[in-house]
Amino acid sequence: MDSFEFNKIAGAVLAACLGVMIIGKVSNALVHPHMPEKPHIEVKEEVAAAPGPADAAPAKAPPATGTDAAAGEATFKKVCMTCHTSEKGGANKVGPNLFGIVGNKKAHLAGFSYSSGMTSKGGEWTEEDLNEFLFKPANFIKGTKMAFVGVSKDKDRGDVIAFLKSLK
Repeated sequence: MDSFEFNKIAGAVLAACLGVMIIGKVSNALVHPHMPEKPHIEVKEEVAAAPGPADAAPAKAPPATGTDAAAGEATFKKVCMTCHTSEKGGANKVGPNLFGIVGNKKAHLAGFSYSSGMTSKGGEWTEEDLNEFLFKPANFIKGTKMAFVGVSKDKDRGDVIAFLKSLK
C-alpha cells in the first residue's frame, strides 16, 4: 500500500467523524430549544476548619430530638424502605429487616450477609448507637456495606428511632 492509498483511507475516516459531529450538533440544536430548562439548584458550601488533633476522630452525632413514631415511619418510608423492611417476619432486601432492632444484637439475623465491620462491632442496638449510625453510618461502623450517607436532621433521626422502638 502506498502513501496515497493511506491518505485516502485516513481522509475518509476523518470525514466520517466530522460528519457524525455535525449531525450531532444539528440534532441537538433541533431538540434542545424545545426541552424545558433544568431547575436551578443552589448548593451551599460550608467552610471547614483546618484539620487538627481534635478533628482526628469522627464527629459525634448531635442528640436525636424527635420522638414522633408516626413521623418516623414517614421518614423511614422515604429514606430507608429502598433497602430495608420493617414488618414482623419481613424479607431482607439489600439491608436486613429492621423489626425489633432496638435492643437487639448488631448483626443478629441468621442468613443475612453482614459486612465484617458490622459483625465485629458487637453489642446491642441502643438508641445512642442508632443515633450515631443513622447520622453517619460509615463513621460509626468502619467497613459497613451500607452506602447511605446518613440522616442529618436531629428530629428526623429521633423520629426514625422512635418508629424503630415501636416495632416490637
